[in-house]
Amino acid sequence: VQLQASGGGLVQPGGSLRLSCKVSEHTYSSYDVAWFRQGPGKEREFVAAIRFTDNYTAYSGSAKGRFTISRDSAKTTAYLQMNTLTPEDTAVYYCAARNRGIVSSIRDDTTYRYWGQGTLVTVSS
Repeated sequence: VQLQASGGGLVQPGGSLRLSCKVSEHTYSSYDVAWFRQGPGKEREFVAAIRFTDNYTAYSGSAKGRFTISRDSAKTTAYLQMNTLTPEDTAVYYCAARNRGIVSSIRDDTTYRYWGQGTLVTVSS
């Protein structure tokens, strides 16, 4: 399984970005997909996830209400729409995938076996 994250960049506070995570063909539909991020000098943290079986979504407290995770109808790409960005959102964002049906928390990064290379988001004026 290969994941390719893209869409990062420099944005002003209050702005928006949409990140994309392309998953290897024929494999995406069998995986839960999540976004994590790691800010400067910080630990990696959960941002959002979408579950394969029922499209259940989960968000961190800081992401809820501002970010939306989704996937396309072909189930090959996941997206993270980020609105009302603040400097605290500055980080490298990673998409990750895990086999469907894992009962452990969808927020738990240790349950994700496959990781993309990360895309940098910088929120600054």
